[in-house]
Amino acid sequence: MRHGRPIAAVAVVLCVTLISLVVRAQSVQPPGDAPKLNLPETNFGSPEGARGDLPRPAPGFAHARVASNPQAPGAKPIGERTCVACHKLEVDHFTHTLHALGLHVANRSDPHIPVCEACHGPGSEHAADPRVKGLIIGYTHDSGTPIETQTKTCLTCHSGGARDRWLGSAHQRQDLSCSDCHNPMAKFSAQGLMARSSINDTCAQCHKDILEQFSRRSHMPLPEGHLSCADCHNPHGTLNDHLLKTATVNETCYQCHADKRGPFLFEHAPVRENCLNCHLPHGSNQSTLLVAPVPFICQQCHTNFLHPNDLQTKQALGTGLHPDERVLGRGCLTCHANIHGSNAASGVRFHE
Repeated sequence: MRHGRPIAAVAVVLCVTLISLVVRAQSVQPPGDAPKLNLPETNFGSPEGARGDLPRPAPGFAHARVASNPQAPGAKPIGERTCVACHKLEVDHFTHTLHALGLHVANRSDPHIPVCEACHGPGSEHAADPRVKGLIIGYTHDSGTPIETQTKTCLTCHSGGARDRWLGSAHQRQDLSCSDCHNPMAKFSAQGLMARSSINDTCAQCHKDILEQFSRRSHMPLPEGHLSCADCHNPHGTLNDHLLKTATVNETCYQCHADKRGPFLFEHAPVRENCLNCHLPHGSNQSTLLVAPVPFICQQCHTNFLHPNDLQTKQALGTGLHPDERVLGRGCLTCHANIHGSNAASGVRFHE
């Protein structure tokens, strides 16, 4: 009896194994019955197909389609796998970007959604003869692709919002491409897919004269990292001359300097007209970003009237030949303290 028990156990195991193999064989469909994907066989005919267990793609990526390239109207899509065969370095950089993440998830959820060709257009003619420029949409000035085609491709997804005024903007008129400021193929910046490590460094590629102003004694806290160019400017275009985010200079300044907005019982006319009458917006070697030192900046307007009729010069300073008490200390601001405007009953001269 003892020797019969192991034999019976082995027999049970063999029976269970045989039954499981039969069930598995019945569940496998013949190869001819498997669903077929009506996709280009160069890449998208993957045996995985569309995976239903993946999340739905984000709305922006779900609508991605193969970009139109007017210079290669007869080209056909070939898929990401064919692109990777030659452009492995670019793919290594691209893998860590937001576009790669979104497009890959969308492609796995719906294989009809392209990855590389969503931006670069159909690649069959480029793959056949890579030496000819323009057969694929390139994003450099020497790629053979017109700037208009480059920006139009980007605006296919990125239209509206801050980019409403791109057409006719200062940067568009200078034939700038999106890729002059952005690099979607690599993650060089923490946000915005900028071409440099930050928004400020990207703007400084062209605006070197403005960058120099932030090295002056009094400057906006941009080098310290408390401010960026995009806090005041919209580089994609606005309705004013200096790409300001608001309608006027003053409205832009009031975003931070709300205490200067007013309204005041006694207004200072040049302040209400334009902050730039007295201040430089980026940096100055005078205190508080002034265009000239006090009292000389005041005497640009206030001359030949009561006590300001004495034209002050450098000789009136403390180190000059004839020091004047009205120039020492804070100059005019020693008495006229609330120079931006006053609500005091005696504030007509901005004393308080």
